[in-house]
Amino acid sequence: MSPALAKMWIAITSMVFMFLSVGFIYLSRYKIKMKWLRFLLAFIAYILLIVSGIIIVFVVFSGPTPQ
Repeated sequence: MSPALAKMWIAITSMVFMFLSVGFIYLSRYKIKMKWLRFLLAFIAYILLIVSGIIIVFVVFSGPTPQ
């Protein structure tokens, strides 16, 4: 696998983490009534959001890939 393709998959993984984060936050705020489950989902969502942000910073600042 080329470095450019690897970076693409890493960036897509980051976008999936962001999408999951939005879904978990929605569930924890509006659909789940148990407090411990709400906290757990919100905690997981924020961790995923932080990880995805770190991944995106890595992808952007690592520069272009050689061919």
